[in-house]
Amino acid sequence: MKSYDIVIIGGGPAGLAAAAAAKKSGIDSILILERDRELGGILNQCIHNGFGLHTFKEELTGPEYARRFIDEVEELKIEYLLNTMVIDISKEKVVTAMNRQEGLFEIQAKAIVLAMGCRERSRGALNIPGYRPAGIFSAGTAQRLVNMEGFMPGRKVVILGSGDIGLIMARRMTLEGAKVQVVAELMPYSGGLKRNIVQCLDDFGIPLKLSHTVVDIRGKYRVEGVTIAEVDTKGKPIPGTEVDYECDTLLLSCGLIPENELSRGMGVEIEPVTSGPVVNESLETNIEGVFACGNVLHVHDLVDYVSEEATTAGHNAARYVKGELEENRGNEIRLIPTGGVRYTVPKTIDAGRMADELTVRFRVGAVFKNCYISVYYDDERVAHRKRPVMAPGEMEEVKIKKENLASYPNLKTITIKIEEA
Repeated sequence: MKSYDIVIIGGGPAGLAAAAAAKKSGIDSILILERDRELGGILNQCIHNGFGLHTFKEELTGPEYARRFIDEVEELKIEYLLNTMVIDISKEKVVTAMNRQEGLFEIQAKAIVLAMGCRERSRGALNIPGYRPAGIFSAGTAQRLVNMEGFMPGRKVVILGSGDIGLIMARRMTLEGAKVQVVAELMPYSGGLKRNIVQCLDDFGIPLKLSHTVVDIRGKYRVEGVTIAEVDTKGKPIPGTEVDYECDTLLLSCGLIPENELSRGMGVEIEPVTSGPVVNESLETNIEGVFACGNVLHVHDLVDYVSEEATTAGHNAARYVKGELEENRGNEIRLIPTGGVRYTVPKTIDAGRMADELTVRFRVGAVFKNCYISVYYDDERVAHRKRPVMAPGEMEEVKIKKENLASYPNLKTITIKIEEA
């Protein structure tokens, strides 16, 4: 059995950034395992621009952004295996994987970084009534067909769900000559970034119907039309609000689910709200030496934040291998999301092990206007920052400084909540 200091599962933006950070932190024995035929993950099919504004201070396309990290991994001479599927990870950090060259093989790791990304919610998970003809695609599948395979999924399109991929595909299909008739969203707010609503829908005159869903799909062999209806506050269709659209394609952009089957199999504790692992300030899971970052941890809005988070995970995995994480154990503090905050990453903080500044990321559960993000150390409010607009589609963050925590040696909880002006 081969052994490595750090094994990284996934060669997308998270895995690449984690590998580079671990190498720069002094670990040479690193292996990236990637199931696709090339490194870069989902970025390879995201040919639109808007990536890298935070990380590189310039606007890049997805493949350009990925290439920066692929080049870095190759310059650092980090080992990677492509077309390699990981099928199991044990609690003892033994990775079982397979590929054509080596068949089934095992690798012993001292530390593991989970960076498997996420997948799209399928039609089967959505319970849409109607026939099951050809012409129903997830937005990400359509994106791959158009941008990488050179196939056009259809000419008359309806999109269900206003996640970022759905919004971007509304523009992409329009630019390829298709007629995108409507984007329907079940929730009373969009699931995507505001800039994507403006650039992908408003600029092309594509209507966005909030609080609407697909209630029927027609067509025996190929989609011939769909029926969209308005929904009430409980998400139930309102009779009499149905509108028929003639179309040959239905794209689904109804949310992303972190790929945590491997994590669950090895006993990693999963946070029900994010469907990702519960992690501490080092992005370490409940299994010692197993770290998580990127969309496998929680679904991000910007890839720049994925890279930033993965750098932290890679650096801390290197510290774990060197035995540095255990040296500084201190008081564990729980983070409590409440009052409109759905979750926090991380879930706990050990003040002794954290860096000088820690970024806590979270999402809100509804649209809030002219409200405050408040941070409480036990019962004392220590931060109160005004935000003009907060929406579920955009991630929020607060910074926690190590020097401030030193003034609260017996601190038990940090509460993050939204408060009215």
